[in-house]
Amino acid sequence: MEARAEARYIRVSPQKARLVVDLIRGQRAGDAINILRSTNKRISPTIEKVLRSAIANAEQKSSKVDVDQLVVSEAYVNEGPRMKRIRPAPMGRAYRYQRRISHISVTVAEK
Repeated sequence: MEARAEARYIRVSPQKARLVVDLIRGQRAGDAINILRSTNKRISPTIEKVLRSAIANAEQKSSKVDVDQLVVSEAYVNEGPRMKRIRPAPMGRAYRYQRRISHISVTVAEK
C-alpha cells in the first residue's frame, strides 16, 4: 500500500530542493521528519509538510496502516515553469534572468 502527496509551484530552484529531498529518500517516515527538522535549509519545512500530507493520505486510504512502518519510497523534485524577469543593466540595457519553480512529490509505502 502506498500513498502520494505533491506540492506544486514552490518558489525554490529544483537544484536546491533536491539537496534536501535526497536526504530522506529511502528513510522511515519518522526518521525522515527528524532529518527535515534538523536540516538548515529554507525548503525543509515545505518538504516536511508534503511528507506529513503523504502520511495522512496513507492513513486515509486504509485504517490498517501502521504509520511506524511507512518508508519514503519515492521522493523527487521536478522543474516547474520559469518566471522570466528583467534586471536593469548599464547604458539602458536589460539583462534577463529566470526565477525557477519546483514541483515536489513524495510517496510513502509500507515495508
